[in-house]
Amino acid sequence: MNDSPPSSALVIGASGGIGAAVLAAFLADPDIDEVWAISRSNAPAEFATAEKAPRWLLCDNSEKSIADCAAKLKSGASGLRRIVICSGILHNERLRPEKSLETMHRAAMLEVLEINTVLPALWLSALAPLFGRDTNCVLAALSARVGSIEDNRLGGWYSYRASKAALNMLMQTASIELARRAPGVKLLAFHPGTTDTPLSEPFQRNVPEDKLFTPGFVAERLSALMGTLPKDGELAYLDWDSQPIPW
Repeated sequence: MNDSPPSSALVIGASGGIGAAVLAAFLADPDIDEVWAISRSNAPAEFATAEKAPRWLLCDNSEKSIADCAAKLKSGASGLRRIVICSGILHNERLRPEKSLETMHRAAMLEVLEINTVLPALWLSALAPLFGRDTNCVLAALSARVGSIEDNRLGGWYSYRASKAALNMLMQTASIELARRAPGVKLLAFHPGTTDTPLSEPFQRNVPEDKLFTPGFVAERLSALMGTLPKDGELAYLDWDSQPIPW
C-alpha cells in the first residue's frame, strides 16, 4: 500500500505541439497520479480515450475563464507538483516577426504581448492562491533565448523578443514574492530550442538537422529538468540542455 501523498501535474496550452508532448510525458510518469490539461479546444482523441486520461478543462483565455479553471483546480487537484504554461505566439496569418523598425504595428505588437506575456502572468496570478508554505512544485513557462537582452546580437523580431524579455521579468518578480510565501515553489523560464511545430515551421530552413527538435524530445528534457531543480527561491532561465541563458 502506497502511503505517499498524491501528486498531480498541470499543462496549460495542452493542445499545442509542445503542450501535447509535455502532457503525454506527464501521463507516462509513474510518479504523477493525476494530470490536468487546460486548452481552448477539446481533448484530442488519443488523450480522451487513454487509459490514464487527463482531466481536461476548457478555457477561452478570458480572466473569468482562467479564474473558473483555477477554482476547479483548487477544489480537485491534489498535490500539484508540476505546472507548465505552454501558451505562445510567433506568427499567424496577420503577423510575422518584424525585420526592421518600419515593420512594427500596434495591433500585431499587442497581440504578441497579450499571448506571450499577459496570459502567463494571468495564470501566475490565478494559481498563486493554490501555493502555500508546504507546497512542493516546479512551475515552468516557455520562454526563449531571444528574450535575452545580453544575448541579442542579431536584432529584429521586436515584439517576440520584447514579449519574452517581459515574461522573464514577470517570472523573476514572482519568484521573489513566492520565495517569501511559498518557498517550495520553483519557477523556470524554459527555452525549448527550435522545435518542429507550426510555431517555428516558417523559420526552420537554416536550422541544422540536429538542432531541430521533436516536441517529444523537448518534453522529455523539460520533464527531467523539472525534477532536478533546487527550491532556492530564484528563477531559473535555462535551455533544453539545462544550460543557463544570460539575462
